[in-house]
Amino acid sequence: MLSLASQPVAQRPRQAGHAGLRVSHVAGESAVTECWAASPLKLLAPRFRGPSVWAYISSFGGGLVAGDETSLEVEIEAGATCFLSTQASTKVYRNPKLLPCQHRMRAEVGEGGLLVLAPDPVQCFAQAIYEQKQEFHLAGDAGLVLVDWLNSGRAARGERWEFTRYLSRNEIFQADKRVMLDALRLTAEAGTEDLLKQMGRFHCLATVAVVGPKLQGFAQALLADVAELPVLKRSDFAISASPLADGVLLRMAGVSTEQVGREIARRLSFVNPLLQDDPWARKW
Repeated sequence: MLSLASQPVAQRPRQAGHAGLRVSHVAGESAVTECWAASPLKLLAPRFRGPSVWAYISSFGGGLVAGDETSLEVEIEAGATCFLSTQASTKVYRNPKLLPCQHRMRAEVGEGGLLVLAPDPVQCFAQAIYEQKQEFHLAGDAGLVLVDWLNSGRAARGERWEFTRYLSRNEIFQADKRVMLDALRLTAEAGTEDLLKQMGRFHCLATVAVVGPKLQGFAQALLADVAELPVLKRSDFAISASPLADGVLLRMAGVSTEQVGREIARRLSFVNPLLQDDPWARKW
Protein backbone atom coordinates (compact mmCIF):
# COMPACT_ATOMS: atom_id res chain seq x y z
CA MET A 1 0.00 0.00 0.00
CA LEU A 2 1.22 3.49 -0.80
CA SER A 3 2.36 5.73 2.01
CA LEU A 4 0.70 9.15 2.15
CA ALA A 5 4.12 10.69 2.23
CA SER A 6 5.32 8.81 -0.82
CA GLN A 7 3.47 10.75 -3.51
CA PRO A 8 2.12 14.27 -4.03
CA VAL A 9 -1.65 14.58 -3.88
CA ALA A 10 -2.05 15.22 -7.58
CA GLN A 11 -0.20 12.02 -8.48
CA ARG A 12 -2.00 9.74 -6.05
CA PRO A 13 -4.38 7.17 -7.54
CA ARG A 14 -8.09 7.57 -6.85
CA GLN A 15 -9.42 4.05 -6.88
CA ALA A 16 -13.08 3.61 -6.06
CA GLY A 17 -13.60 3.20 -2.34
CA HIS A 18 -10.17 4.63 -1.46
CA ALA A 19 -9.65 7.56 0.95
CA GLY A 20 -6.86 9.39 2.74
CA LEU A 21 -6.47 11.76 5.68
CA ARG A 22 -3.44 13.67 6.84
CA VAL A 23 -3.37 15.69 10.07
CA SER A 24 -0.46 18.04 10.75
CA HIS A 25 0.64 20.23 13.66
CA VAL A 26 0.39 23.79 12.36
CA ALA A 27 0.95 26.96 14.43
CA GLY A 28 0.38 25.11 17.69
CA GLU A 29 -2.82 23.33 16.57
CA SER A 30 -3.83 20.11 14.85
CA ALA A 31 -5.10 20.72 11.33
CA VAL A 32 -6.33 18.70 8.36
CA THR A 33 -3.79 19.23 5.60
CA GLU A 34 -5.11 16.54 3.27
CA CYS A 35 -8.48 14.84 3.02
CA TRP A 36 -9.82 13.01 0.00
CA ALA A 37 -12.10 10.09 -0.85
CA ALA A 38 -13.49 8.27 -3.85
CA SER A 39 -17.06 6.93 -3.95
CA PRO A 40 -18.57 5.04 -2.25
CA LEU A 41 -16.30 6.07 0.65
CA LYS A 42 -16.64 9.55 2.16
CA LEU A 43 -14.57 11.43 4.73
CA LEU A 44 -16.07 14.31 6.70
CA ALA A 45 -14.01 16.62 8.93
CA PRO A 46 -16.41 18.88 10.87
CA ARG A 47 -13.63 19.89 13.27
CA PHE A 48 -10.75 20.45 10.86
CA ARG A 49 -8.54 22.57 13.11
CA GLY A 50 -8.02 23.04 16.84
CA PRO A 51 -6.56 21.15 19.80
CA SER A 52 -7.67 18.00 17.97
CA VAL A 53 -9.09 17.18 14.54
CA TRP A 54 -12.38 15.25 14.41
CA ALA A 55 -13.15 13.30 11.25
CA TYR A 56 -15.82 10.76 10.32
CA ILE A 57 -15.90 7.89 7.82
CA SER A 58 -19.10 7.43 5.86
CA SER A 59 -20.32 5.88 2.63
CA PHE A 60 -22.92 6.47 -0.04
CA GLY A 61 -25.81 4.11 0.61
CA GLY A 62 -25.05 3.84 4.33
CA GLY A 63 -23.27 0.51 4.13
CA LEU A 64 -21.44 -2.12 2.11
CA VAL A 65 -22.98 -4.38 -0.48
CA ALA A 66 -21.59 -7.65 -1.82
CA GLY A 67 -18.10 -7.26 -3.24
CA ASP A 68 -17.47 -3.71 -1.99
CA GLU A 69 -13.83 -2.98 -1.16
CA THR A 70 -12.76 0.13 0.74
CA SER A 71 -9.39 1.30 2.02
CA LEU A 72 -8.22 4.21 4.12
CA GLU A 73 -4.77 5.71 4.65
CA VAL A 74 -4.25 7.95 7.68
CA GLU A 75 -1.18 9.93 8.66
CA ILE A 76 -1.01 11.79 11.95
CA GLU A 77 2.12 13.88 11.85
CA ALA A 78 4.35 14.66 14.81
CA GLY A 79 2.56 16.46 17.62
CA ALA A 80 -0.93 16.27 16.03
CA THR A 81 -4.07 14.74 17.54
CA CYS A 82 -7.00 13.18 15.68
CA PHE A 83 -10.29 11.58 16.66
CA LEU A 84 -11.59 9.36 13.85
CA SER A 85 -15.01 7.71 13.96
CA THR A 86 -18.00 6.81 11.77
CA GLN A 87 -21.35 8.54 11.30
CA ALA A 88 -23.20 5.37 12.33
CA SER A 89 -22.73 1.62 12.45
CA THR A 90 -21.06 0.05 9.41
CA LYS A 91 -23.83 -2.04 7.87
CA VAL A 92 -22.88 -5.02 5.73
CA TYR A 93 -25.94 -5.96 3.72
CA ARG A 94 -27.30 -9.37 2.73
CA ASN A 95 -25.07 -11.26 0.36
CA PRO A 96 -26.79 -14.25 -1.29
CA LYS A 97 -23.92 -14.57 -3.82
CA LEU A 98 -21.38 -14.90 -0.99
CA LEU A 99 -19.14 -12.06 -2.25
CA PRO A 100 -17.05 -10.69 0.63
CA CYS A 101 -16.97 -7.01 1.57
CA GLN A 102 -13.47 -5.88 2.51
CA HIS A 103 -11.97 -2.92 4.34
CA ARG A 104 -8.28 -2.11 4.71
CA MET A 105 -6.72 0.61 6.81
CA ARG A 106 -3.15 1.74 7.36
CA ALA A 107 -2.34 4.48 9.85
CA GLU A 108 0.95 6.14 10.75
CA VAL A 109 1.32 8.29 13.88
CA GLY A 110 4.38 10.51 14.27
CA GLU A 111 6.38 11.47 17.36
CA GLY A 112 4.12 12.87 20.07
CA GLY A 113 1.02 12.33 17.93
CA LEU A 114 -2.23 10.70 19.04
CA LEU A 115 -4.86 8.81 17.06
CA VAL A 116 -8.17 7.85 18.66
CA LEU A 117 -9.97 5.49 16.28
CA ALA A 118 -13.42 4.82 17.73
CA PRO A 119 -15.99 3.88 15.07
CA ASP A 120 -19.51 2.65 15.73
CA PRO A 121 -19.86 -1.13 15.57
CA VAL A 122 -19.96 -3.26 12.43
CA GLN A 123 -23.43 -4.71 11.86
CA CYS A 124 -23.54 -7.72 9.55
CA PHE A 125 -26.89 -8.72 8.10
CA ALA A 126 -27.84 -12.35 7.43
CA GLN A 127 -25.58 -14.01 4.82
CA ALA A 128 -23.09 -11.11 4.90
CA ILE A 129 -19.34 -11.65 4.62
CA TYR A 130 -17.02 -8.97 6.02
CA GLU A 131 -13.22 -8.97 6.21
CA GLN A 132 -11.23 -6.14 7.76
CA LYS A 133 -7.49 -5.65 8.17
CA GLN A 134 -6.04 -2.65 10.01
CA GLU A 135 -2.38 -1.78 10.52
CA PHE A 136 -1.03 0.92 12.83
CA HIS A 137 2.56 2.20 12.85
CA LEU A 138 3.50 4.34 15.84
CA ALA A 139 6.63 6.42 16.35
CA GLY A 140 8.44 5.90 19.64
CA ASP A 141 6.29 8.14 21.83
CA ALA A 142 3.09 8.27 19.76
CA GLY A 143 -0.23 7.15 21.20
CA LEU A 144 -3.10 5.04 19.88
CA VAL A 145 -6.58 4.30 21.20
CA LEU A 146 -8.28 1.68 19.05
CA VAL A 147 -11.89 0.49 19.31
CA ASP A 148 -13.00 -2.42 17.12
CA TRP A 149 -16.41 -3.96 17.73
CA LEU A 150 -19.41 -5.66 16.18
CA ASN A 151 -22.91 -6.67 17.09
CA SER A 152 -24.96 -9.71 16.16
CA GLY A 153 -26.93 -8.01 13.36
CA ARG A 154 -30.54 -6.88 13.24
CA ALA A 155 -31.48 -8.27 16.62
CA ALA A 156 -34.76 -6.31 16.69
CA ARG A 157 -35.85 -8.42 13.69
CA GLY A 158 -34.74 -11.59 15.39
CA GLU A 159 -31.66 -11.78 13.16
CA ARG A 160 -28.76 -12.69 15.47
CA TRP A 161 -25.35 -14.02 14.38
CA GLU A 162 -26.79 -15.06 11.00
CA PHE A 163 -23.99 -13.64 8.86
CA THR A 164 -21.80 -16.07 6.95
CA ARG A 165 -18.35 -14.85 8.00
CA TYR A 166 -16.71 -12.00 9.92
CA LEU A 167 -12.96 -11.45 10.13
CA SER A 168 -11.14 -8.58 11.80
CA ARG A 169 -7.36 -8.39 12.15
CA ASN A 170 -5.46 -5.58 13.88
CA GLU A 171 -1.69 -5.13 13.99
CA ILE A 172 0.12 -2.44 15.98
CA PHE A 173 3.80 -1.59 15.51
CA GLN A 174 5.86 0.65 17.78
CA ALA A 175 9.11 1.92 16.25
CA ASP A 176 8.83 -0.89 13.64
CA LYS A 177 8.40 -3.57 16.32
CA ARG A 178 5.10 -5.45 16.35
CA VAL A 179 3.54 -5.12 19.80
CA MET A 180 0.07 -6.50 19.06
CA LEU A 181 -1.50 -8.88 16.57
CA ASP A 182 -5.14 -9.58 17.30
CA ALA A 183 -7.62 -11.36 15.06
CA LEU A 184 -11.26 -12.33 15.48
CA ARG A 185 -12.90 -14.80 13.09
CA LEU A 186 -16.53 -15.78 13.40
CA THR A 187 -18.10 -18.06 10.86
CA ALA A 188 -21.44 -19.73 10.35
CA GLU A 189 -20.08 -21.90 7.58
CA ALA A 190 -20.33 -24.91 9.90
CA GLY A 191 -23.98 -24.04 10.57
CA THR A 192 -25.73 -20.93 11.90
CA GLU A 193 -26.93 -22.76 14.99
CA ASP A 194 -23.31 -23.41 15.99
CA LEU A 195 -22.44 -19.69 15.92
CA LEU A 196 -25.60 -18.80 17.82
CA LYS A 197 -24.69 -21.41 20.41
CA GLN A 198 -21.16 -20.06 20.74
CA MET A 199 -22.35 -16.49 21.28
CA GLY A 200 -25.04 -17.50 23.77
CA ARG A 201 -26.78 -14.52 25.35
CA PHE A 202 -24.23 -12.01 24.09
CA HIS A 203 -25.17 -9.59 21.34
CA CYS A 204 -22.07 -7.41 21.11
CA LEU A 205 -18.28 -7.98 21.20
CA ALA A 206 -15.62 -5.30 21.50
CA THR A 207 -11.83 -5.05 21.44
CA VAL A 208 -10.12 -1.94 22.80
CA ALA A 209 -6.37 -1.26 22.65
CA VAL A 210 -4.57 1.59 24.41
CA VAL A 211 -0.90 1.87 23.39
CA GLY A 212 1.92 4.38 23.79
CA PRO A 213 4.12 5.93 26.48
CA LYS A 214 1.85 8.96 26.86
CA LEU A 215 -1.09 6.62 27.60
CA GLN A 216 0.77 4.12 29.77
CA GLY A 217 -0.60 5.52 33.05
CA PHE A 218 -4.19 5.21 31.80
CA ALA A 219 -3.48 1.68 30.58
CA GLN A 220 -2.09 0.64 33.96
CA ALA A 221 -5.19 2.08 35.67
CA LEU A 222 -7.44 0.05 33.37
CA LEU A 223 -5.48 -3.13 34.08
CA ALA A 224 -5.72 -2.58 37.83
CA ASP A 225 -9.41 -1.70 37.73
CA VAL A 226 -10.44 -4.73 35.67
CA ALA A 227 -8.31 -7.03 37.88
CA GLU A 228 -10.40 -5.96 40.89
CA LEU A 229 -13.72 -6.91 39.28
CA PRO A 230 -15.45 -10.07 40.55
CA VAL A 231 -16.29 -12.91 38.16
CA LEU A 232 -20.07 -13.40 38.19
CA LYS A 233 -21.93 -16.38 36.77
CA ARG A 234 -24.44 -15.58 34.00
CA SER A 235 -23.46 -11.92 34.06
CA ASP A 236 -24.86 -9.85 31.17
CA PHE A 237 -21.47 -8.18 30.71
CA ALA A 238 -17.94 -9.58 30.70
CA ILE A 239 -14.58 -7.82 30.44
CA SER A 240 -10.95 -8.90 30.49
CA ALA A 241 -7.68 -6.96 30.33
CA SER A 242 -4.26 -8.07 29.08
CA PRO A 243 -1.02 -6.07 29.28
CA LEU A 244 0.72 -4.86 26.14
CA ALA A 245 4.01 -3.03 25.76
CA ASP A 246 3.18 0.48 27.02
CA GLY A 247 -0.51 -0.41 26.93
CA VAL A 248 -3.47 -2.66 27.51
CA LEU A 249 -5.88 -4.79 25.49
CA LEU A 250 -9.49 -4.97 26.68
CA ARG A 251 -12.08 -7.46 25.49
CA MET A 252 -15.76 -6.96 26.22
CA ALA A 253 -18.97 -8.90 25.61
CA GLY A 254 -22.46 -7.65 26.42
CA VAL A 255 -26.12 -8.38 25.84
CA SER A 256 -26.74 -5.07 24.06
CA THR A 257 -24.85 -2.62 21.84
CA GLU A 258 -25.83 0.30 24.07
CA GLN A 259 -24.47 -1.43 27.17
CA VAL A 260 -21.08 -2.11 25.56
CA GLY A 261 -21.01 1.39 24.04
CA ARG A 262 -21.55 2.99 27.45
CA GLU A 263 -18.80 0.84 28.95
CA ILE A 264 -16.36 1.80 26.18
CA ALA A 265 -17.14 5.48 26.75
CA ARG A 266 -16.69 5.10 30.51
CA ARG A 267 -13.42 3.19 30.26
CA LEU A 268 -12.00 5.62 27.69
CA SER A 269 -13.14 8.83 29.40
CA PHE A 270 -9.46 9.73 29.86
CA VAL A 271 -9.33 10.74 26.18
CA ASN A 272 -11.82 13.58 26.71
CA PRO A 273 -9.24 16.03 28.13
CA LEU A 274 -6.79 14.99 25.40
CA LEU A 275 -9.43 15.83 22.74
CA GLN A 276 -10.80 18.73 24.82
CA ASP A 277 -14.32 17.36 24.35
CA ASP A 278 -16.39 14.22 24.92
CA PRO A 279 -16.86 12.31 21.64
CA TRP A 280 -19.48 10.02 23.21
CA ALA A 281 -21.57 12.77 24.86
CA ARG A 282 -24.48 12.30 22.47
CA LYS A 283 -24.14 8.54 21.98
CA TRP A 284 -25.15 5.54 24.01
